[in-house]
Amino acid sequence: MQPHQRPQLNDLPQHAKERLAEMREHKFFTSDLSVNEFLLVKEAGFQPLGLVMGSSIFNIGLQQIRHGVNEELTTLTQALYSARELAMVRMEEEADELGADGIVAVRLTLNIHAWGANVIEFMAIGTAVKSDQPGFRGAENRPFTSDLSGQDFWTLLTAGYRPLGFVMGNCVYYVGQAPGGQVTENKELAGPTQALYDARELAMERMQVEAESHGAAGIVGVTIDENNHTWGPSVLEFSAVGTAVVPIRDDHHIERPQLILTVGD
Repeated sequence: MQPHQRPQLNDLPQHAKERLAEMREHKFFTSDLSVNEFLLVKEAGFQPLGLVMGSSIFNIGLQQIRHGVNEELTTLTQALYSARELAMVRMEEEADELGADGIVAVRLTLNIHAWGANVIEFMAIGTAVKSDQPGFRGAENRPFTSDLSGQDFWTLLTAGYRPLGFVMGNCVYYVGQAPGGQVTENKELAGPTQALYDARELAMERMQVEAESHGAAGIVGVTIDENNHTWGPSVLEFSAVGTAVVPIRDDHHIERPQLILTVGD
């Protein structure tokens, strides 16, 4: 259960608008790229414009649990997906303010603050970049997003692909048939195995559907994370994220690395 339409926002804080406007006016950039990443991004034909971020603090509501039944908690799934999406869209808005074509090295993190067990902050951060060539913006003319490192971004472009966007899927699942007491023999726990398998598959499937909606040829750099947040060991969230890509030429080839030996005198 995921939204098909991305939220349309225009709610950047005034201080963020002032910071971005000053950076754009003075052509001054900030970046969390390493030195090697920074130089490789420039070598790929992209100019770093500035560090951009988005944030969403979300109160995760409650959902009735049917004890003993393995099932997805769709209300919690939707809440966590929406929170991440809001953070991502706000980061894209900051990049748009800078006139960027995309955002590289995106990191999406969560923080649990002291306000309550169900209050979670999602933060998206990355470096906005602008290409020397047109045609790199993503769906709906938004800046593209990618969680690839600067090195992987350069390699991807050199091999004839370009990123379309950071895609994600998630699933919050209640493991109602968790083992009770101490298990003393070697055997598979069929109930928990099936529950976790289903949850991961749902997260992967939703990520794939999102990428296909962008017209992607595939997804690279996929990672799957497991988190129980503050709900206890029987309620788990699985999230799958990666970068959707599409080919920009038929020849997908990069030069083979060469061994260079330095011979002393």
